[in-house]
Amino acid sequence: MVAQLRPAELEALLYDWRSWARPEQLLPAGDWDTWVALAGRGWGKTRAGAEAIREAVEKGGARRVALVARTAADVRDVMIEGESGLLAISPPSFRPIYEPSKRRLTWPNGAIATTFTSEKPDQLRGPQHDFAWCDELAAWRYPDAWAQLQAGLRLGRAPRAVVTTTPRPTRLLKEILAERGTVKTGGSTLENRANLARKFIARVEAAAGGRFARQEFWAELLSDVEGALWSLAQIEARVVRPAFRAVGDGDEIDYAPVLPEFVRVVVGVDPATKADPKKDEPGETGIVVCGLAADGLAYVLEDGSGVYKPKEWADKTAELFERYSADRVIAEDNQGGDLVESNLRASKVSLPLKRVHASVGKKVRAEPVSAFYETQLGYPLGRVRHLGHHAELETQMTTWVPTSGARSPDRLDALVWALTELLGTPDATYTRHARGKSTR
Repeated sequence: MVAQLRPAELEALLYDWRSWARPEQLLPAGDWDTWVALAGRGWGKTRAGAEAIREAVEKGGARRVALVARTAADVRDVMIEGESGLLAISPPSFRPIYEPSKRRLTWPNGAIATTFTSEKPDQLRGPQHDFAWCDELAAWRYPDAWAQLQAGLRLGRAPRAVVTTTPRPTRLLKEILAERGTVKTGGSTLENRANLARKFIARVEAAAGGRFARQEFWAELLSDVEGALWSLAQIEARVVRPAFRAVGDGDEIDYAPVLPEFVRVVVGVDPATKADPKKDEPGETGIVVCGLAADGLAYVLEDGSGVYKPKEWADKTAELFERYSADRVIAEDNQGGDLVESNLRASKVSLPLKRVHASVGKKVRAEPVSAFYETQLGYPLGRVRHLGHHAELETQMTTWVPTSGARSPDRLDALVWALTELLGTPDATYTRHARGKSTR
C-alpha cells in the first residue's frame, strides 16, 4: 500500500519513471542508433525525452549530452524548465545545476549537457557528444543541424540520439525513419488522456478526421494535399541556409547568419479576426518578413505570426521591422481600417505603413505568388527562397486549398502581401511544372 510507504520510499516511487510510464515511452531495448518518439500533442514526448536523458546519465551511458530544439526558448522553456523538463523530473538528490549563460547543465556525477538550437546549426560544429535529445525535429529551421550533430556524436562505445516530435512529412524526418539504426515508437494524444484536461480531450475528439487532428493528435505522417498551391517538396527545394560567422570569444562565442544584401525588406501583416464569431477568441495575426536581394530573388526571412492582443502584434511587428531594417509594413485593413494604422502608430517606433485592401478573393491573390515559386525566365527554381524552414507557415501553404468557404490563412495572407509588394506580377512565361500543370 502506498499509504504505508516511508517518505524516502514515496520519493523513490515518485521519481521511478519505469513504474509510471507506458512501454512506448521508455528507452527501447536492443541495439539502435536513433529512437524516434513520433507522437501527437500531449502524448508525453517531452517527459519521455527528459527521462531518457536522466536514465542514460544516471547509468553512466551519457557523459556529454547535446540538447537541441527549434529555438533557444524551446530548449529552456520545454526541455529544461518545462513541467516535464529535466529539472522537474529529476529527484532532489540527482538534480542537475542549470547555468543558462553557459548553455549548460551539470549533474552530480559530472555528466554535462549543452544546449543548441536549429537556428544556429554551426554551434554544433566541433563539440563532441555521446548522447543527444532532439525535440520537435520536424519543425527545425535549418535541418542540417542534424548533420552537424551526427558528425559530433562520436564519443563512447555506442553514441545515440533521441528524437521527440510531432510528425511533419519533411525530407529529414523521412530519411531518419528509413535508416536501419532507427527505432520508432509513439502514438496518439488520447493514449495519455488520463493526464490531460477533459476539455482538451473533448476538443481532440471533436476534431477527429480533420487533417490538422490527424497530424497533430493522431501522429499521422500525411502526404501532399490535392489542390494546394504549394507542395512541401517544392518548398524544401527552395530552402537555403546562410553562412554563419562566429561572434565573441572564449565561452561567449555565438554564431550569426550572414544574410544577402537586400534592396528592400517589408513586413507583411494580416491582423487577427475572431477564430469563431460566437466566441471571444482571437485568431492568429499573420506577420511575415520578406526581403528582395539585388539579384531579383525574394527571401522569406521570418514568420513572427501568433495569437496576439492588438498591442502585442503591433509590438511584434515593430520588433521585426527594426531587427531586419525593413522599409515598410504592408498591412491588410479589411478587418479594421484605421484601427490597424492606429495600433501600429502607437507601437514602439513610427513605422512606414502601406494599407492594402483585399478586393479580390484569396485564390486570386495567392495564385500569382505561388507562381513565383515556379520556373521563371532566368530563374529555374523561381524567384522565392526560404531562409530556413518556417514550419507553421509552410504547413499552411501546403494544406490550404483555395475553395470558397476556406478559413482565412493568416500566415499565408501576410506572406502574399509581402511578396506581392516586392515582386509585383509574375512573368507571363513562367512554367507551372511543379504540380504537374501545363506551361503557359
